[in-house]
Amino acid sequence: MKILTEDYPFIPYFPETIVEEEMMTRSRGFYHHANKRRSIRHFSNRPIPRQIVENIVRTAGTAPSGANKQPWTFVVVSDPKLKSKIRIAAEIEEKEFYKRKITDEWRKDLAPLGTDWKKPYLDIAPIIIVVFRQVYSFDTNKTKRKHYFVMESIGIAVGMLITAIHNSGLVTLTHTPSPMKFLREILKRPINEKPFVLMPVGYPAENVTVPDIKRKKLSEILVWK
Repeated sequence: MKILTEDYPFIPYFPETIVEEEMMTRSRGFYHHANKRRSIRHFSNRPIPRQIVENIVRTAGTAPSGANKQPWTFVVVSDPKLKSKIRIAAEIEEKEFYKRKITDEWRKDLAPLGTDWKKPYLDIAPIIIVVFRQVYSFDTNKTKRKHYFVMESIGIAVGMLITAIHNSGLVTLTHTPSPMKFLREILKRPINEKPFVLMPVGYPAENVTVPDIKRKKLSEILVWK
């Protein structure tokens, strides 16, 4: 147990007490719920209540991070003009990618997903969440402060963001056009922030379909030692 100090105080932690039977029920139920999650490319334009979006981002913000620096910024874009600018810029990069950068093997692997350079969902989805990684920060005296394990930290936060979106009954898609520096320019973010991923978020379009893909079996992803 950590001894409390004046400079770096610790507070008591009271974990929820759950019997093993309830743990089993919860873990099984959460798996079945999470297993229904799919990446969606066809959205309804139905608006999302702001409070729901804020709760989703709050959840992502509970992720662990190196030295608790919390090196992330979540920019929620709902303005149609900004969404259109993002789509235009993203499609320019994606068109170049599909034309000149993608390998034959990569193209073959993407074929079951039915993707191409066109990204209409960036206009249609009611919001786009753009996640920026903060490579460093500034304190109140404008002194530059280092961040640690930024990529690992923000990767965990994005995973929690995706789970929170699904848990709320909404759908999303992770999109990483390369390069993504246009996002910092369009959204006027500071120099210490770099775009990590953009995610259209909303309700699925009516009668939406998804690729018929399978997830790996537990035996393929779990190793006991």
